[in-house]
Order: sequence, then C-alpha cells, then structure tokens
Amino acid sequence: LCSEANPRSRYRRNSDARSEMAAQITYASARASLRVRASASEQSARLIRPNAVTRPALRAAPPSRVGGFSGNVMAAAAEPEQIEKFLDGLKYDDKGLVVAIAQDVDTGSILMQGFADRTAVRSTITKRQATFFSRSRQAQWTKGETSGNFISVKSIHLDCDKDSIIYLGVPDGPTCHTGAHTCYFSQVDGDDGAAAVEGGGKHGQEEALTTLYELEETIRKRKTEAVKEGDKPSWTRKLLDNPELLCKKIREEAGELCETLENDEGKERAASEMADVLYHSMVLLNLQGVGMEDVLAKLRGRFGTSGVEEKANRPPKSKQAHRTG
Repeated sequence: LCSEANPRSRYRRNSDARSEMAAQITYASARASLRVRASASEQSARLIRPNAVTRPALRAAPPSRVGGFSGNVMAAAAEPEQIEKFLDGLKYDDKGLVVAIAQDVDTGSILMQGFADRTAVRSTITKRQATFFSRSRQAQWTKGETSGNFISVKSIHLDCDKDSIIYLGVPDGPTCHTGAHTCYFSQVDGDDGAAAVEGGGKHGQEEALTTLYELEETIRKRKTEAVKEGDKPSWTRKLLDNPELLCKKIREEAGELCETLENDEGKERAASEMADVLYHSMVLLNLQGVGMEDVLAKLRGRFGTSGVEEKANRPPKSKQAHRTG
C-alpha cells in the first residue's frame, strides 16, 4: 500500500540537528589521533563517497541513554577507543557482516532487515542514521540517501550472541521501496495467507500490527464501514457517532479503574478496567485524528523531564468551542 493510503503514515520532524552534528565533529577530531587496524572491508568502504545529506531528528527524542555496550548502544559521544573495542567484540560472519534490523521506536514495527559491516555499524553509532552494507553492490549505504526516507536512530541494541543488532529509530517516510511503512506487510498464516493461497497474504493492512495498533485499525474500520438499515451498529460505531456518550464512558471507566486500587480489587480487575479505559480513549483519539504513535512520541519526549516542568511548559489550551457532535 502507498503511504498516502495509510492513516498512520505521519512523519514528524524537528529542526534540532545540532547535537548530531556536534557528536560527529567530536568523534572525527578524536578519531584523527587514533590508529585503528582496518579490515579489508573497511579499506574498500573508504572509497565510497560519504553521504553528504544530513537530516534533522524527527519525532522529539529523549535524552541519550547512558550505559555500556552490553545491550543498549547509544554512544555518539563515547570515546573512539571504546567504540572500536565494541566493534571488535561483534561476531561477524565469514563476509564480515552482522544482521541489522530497523525498528520503529514508537510503533514497534519492524521496518526492514539488512546487513552491516564494521564501518556501517560505526557510522550508525556516530551519525545516528541507519546504515547498512549492500551485499549486491558490495558497498555501504545509509537508508534514505536515494529516497530521502532516512531512519533517525535513537538507540541501538545488541543480541546475546553479538551477531545481530537493532536500530531503534524514527522513519522519515515509507521504508519499503513499494511505498509501505514497513517491508513486512504480507501475512503468511491464516486461511488466505501466503502459505495457504497462491498470491495470498495481502489483507489490505499495510503491516504486521501489534495488539495496540490492531485495535487502532479496527476502530478506524468501524468508523468507515457502512451500517445497513435495520442493522444494529457496533458499540465502537455507536461511540463514534455519539461523542457525548463516549466522553461519559471514558469518565466512567476511569473511575472504575481508580476503584480497583481504592477497593483492593486485584491485578486482574485492574488490567481489565485499564483495557476499558484504553479502548474508549482510543475511540476518542480517532475522532480527533490522533494516532497512538503520536501519543507514544509525546511520552518518549518527556523521558528525563520533570513532570511539573513538562506541564508548566505546555502550550495553553485552545479557546475553541467544544464539539457538540
């Protein structure tokens, strides 16, 4: 599916790329004094013209996470010696590559899978843009250098065997060459899946949806589906058509969630009431054209910030008249 047809294809930008540039300058100046023994693949990679395009960070990013290289790797400002030590510890295959997976930091969607050599991993750590090694072209490439759809990397994660990494980041547009948000948009299992039916697997939804986003997609479908005369509409459709009822239910469900704590009703009851609050709130968000990825991006942007300070810095509430339905 093309990104224009996907209601969740909203790629947000911000103009603050100064921290990324500073990290690159810091690394470059320190690297100049460091002698590193390069592999054959690095020697050939030096002949490739560096990517001259710098894209700003997209959704608001939380402060860089502090830590070593054991699991979470976010070290653009780390000492070059430590970065090289980390790269030495990766378990490359016989071609000098590790598996590199790009994942959306807010939706959790697996965007694509490729391979990365030592130079590509280093470039991703220091420049914070998803970089891979093309086996067909035998060259390093940064995702987006041709299409403009870069992936701004927020953190990097290493698996227990040290032969596979995840670039957790924000896509600057569709990742797949088909125009889809992710390369994984064909379902295999199911009655009409690709494993059961020749040419099957495309169900009209763009990607493999996790529970939260499958619910969001279901709400969206309920909003647009036709209700035949005489048929009883679904509860979701009823809420969508009656904002007053919807807001009443959200307040009611929120109160019941609080009662699970006040009355010590237990974990199961608390989870059930929270599910009700989340579902009804997502129906309200649909009416306002707000996606869950927008909400999660807001939450991520608040990491490391005082709740009191964050609330004080919020823009004033709109003076527009309330919706009446």
